[in-house]
Formats: sequence, structure tokens, C-alpha cells
Amino acid sequence: MMFFFIGTAVAPMMTASAGTISFATPQSSVADTNLYQFMPFPMGAAVGIARMKNNAKYSEVVSKEFNSITAENAMKFRSLHPAENTFNWADADYLVEFAQKNGKRLHGHTLNWYQYLPAWVTNFSGDSIAWENMLKTHIQTVVAHFKGKVASWDVVNEYFNDDGTIRPSVWVKNLGPDYIARCFQYAHEADPDAILFYNDYGHEYSSAKRTAIGKLINAFKARNIPIHGIGMQFHMTYTQSDANINAAMAFAAGTGLKVHLSELDIRLNTNKVQGFVFNETLAAQQADRYKFVVQAYNAAVPKAQQFGITTWNVGDADSWVPSWQGVPDYPLPFDANYLRKPAYKAIIEGGK
Repeated sequence: MMFFFIGTAVAPMMTASAGTISFATPQSSVADTNLYQFMPFPMGAAVGIARMKNNAKYSEVVSKEFNSITAENAMKFRSLHPAENTFNWADADYLVEFAQKNGKRLHGHTLNWYQYLPAWVTNFSGDSIAWENMLKTHIQTVVAHFKGKVASWDVVNEYFNDDGTIRPSVWVKNLGPDYIARCFQYAHEADPDAILFYNDYGHEYSSAKRTAIGKLINAFKARNIPIHGIGMQFHMTYTQSDANINAAMAFAAGTGLKVHLSELDIRLNTNKVQGFVFNETLAAQQADRYKFVVQAYNAAVPKAQQFGITTWNVGDADSWVPSWQGVPDYPLPFDANYLRKPAYKAIIEGGK
């Protein structure tokens, strides 16, 4: 295994315990370095507010390593709009203040999704006019509140199923499938300068979903619907093939829109094994996939379209993957103690 350090040469020390493998170096050797300065495009992470407030190591790594941040949950519907006539801005405003203070680009996630809705929305019983007013009011109130502070938005998240069909949701049921176009129009009206994305997962394995997204984008362009970017989540496995990754990158580049790898993580426990332990072999395999993804993005996506790459949270202990899968996993470039894993070096190598 190779050891990677930036700055003054030091003797490497590998820490390996409780299923983690990391590279630990004296702080003096890394004090003046960070991940984003090595990358040819913005490098970001999705962040949680509670961790930002209560975990000094977490906040330090976010501040040090990234120049773009995404609101993990703080800007979703249920967080911002918990009751019909109540908006709760506290957590999202905290993130805005952090971004401004530390010179970070802030990406908003997400104005419209079929999940993470408050009970008052799922139980809403108005007619189509009332539903439309509710949707418009939410989007425009949120976007106007953050105008000039949030650079970009995932306007609609996960509109399609893996087979390319439109996903059933309370929005489609009550407003029809074209409600998605109006989401983009409402957001653009509230902040004409914001960069507006459609965000979805599965680009790296579903050609049917890519085809559906491509048709949607082309239809939007023909109708002058304001869409500026495509978000490819890339919640992927370390076994994902080069061909599939390249196909996703080529598709996204071909849209002519900004391209954001918006929620990148690379999970290892594909067989869902309890007691799964991270080891040197897995570390190298994961690093290889991180490097290839970054290389493929950098090579396929024209510079003018490179919005950047964002990992979905920071360290392995912060990841949503173990709770989603119900088994241990280690999908991020930093371990549970926020030490750099081999994937960290691989990301930098991929960006060269």
C-alpha cells in the first residue's frame, strides 16, 4: 500500500482498528494543505447541521478540505416548512453564515422531492389550485429567502424510476407530470441568478433513466424552461464498471448543461455482511473507483460544464449508507475519525 502525505516529509503511520484504515500524519505537515486546492473544479461535501455545531473535527474538515457545501437535510421541505404557515430557517441560516464566513459555495438541496415531506403536505386535501399555490409558495419563499446566498439548487430530485417511468408521488398525483417544469419556472422567478439542477441517482447503471432524463432536458430546452444543470448522485458500489461510469459521463456532457457529481460515495459491503471490516484490499479497490470516477468526469465533461464533485457527507461515521443497508460500510474518503483514507489520494490523482 502506498502512503500519501502533503508537505514536509514524515514517517508514515497507518492506523487500523475497528474496521478502519487511515493515514495519520503530524498536523504540522498538513496544516497548509487541503483537498480542494488540488482539484481543477470545486470539491464539496454534503453536511449536517448538528455535526457542524457539535463536532469540532467534523467542522474543521469541512472548513479545511472543501470549497463547496451542500445542505444534507437542512433545506429539504420538512426541515424548512414544518407546518403550513410556519417556516423554520434556523439551521439553514446557520449553514449560510458558515459558508459566507469561510468562503464556501453553497448548493441548495432540494426544493421538491417525493420524500422528506411534513405530515401537513402528505395529508393536504386541497384541489389542484390549492396544491399549485402550496408548491409555488414553498419554492418561491425558500428561494427568495436565500437569494444571493445559495448559488444553485437541486430543484427537483428523483422524478424518475430506474426504468425511466415517472415516479408516483403526491406531486404527480395532484398536479400532473408537468408540475416539474413549473418548479423550475417558480425557482427562476424567485432568483434569476441561481443555477438550477435536476438531480437523480442511477446514471451509472440505468440507461433507461438516462434516456428519460435526456428527453426531459430536451423538452425543457424546446419550451424555454430554465434548467442549467444535471446532478448525478453517484451513490455507487466499488464494483461498478468503467464502461457504465463512462457512459454516464458522456451522457451528462452531451446535455450541454452544468454537470454536478452531487452525492458521491462508494460502498464496499455489496453482499450486506454483518461484521464487515475494512481492509487494505478494499481500501485499494475503493481508491481505484474514486480515482476512475474523478478521471472520467474530468476527461469527459468540458471545463465550462464542470460544476464540481460533492461527496455525500464527510467521514464514514456520518454516512447514510450503513443505516440504509443495515450493515457496516465505509463509503467516504475520510474514516470515522476524519483521517484521510487511500481514496483521498486517489481523488487528487484523478483530478490531475
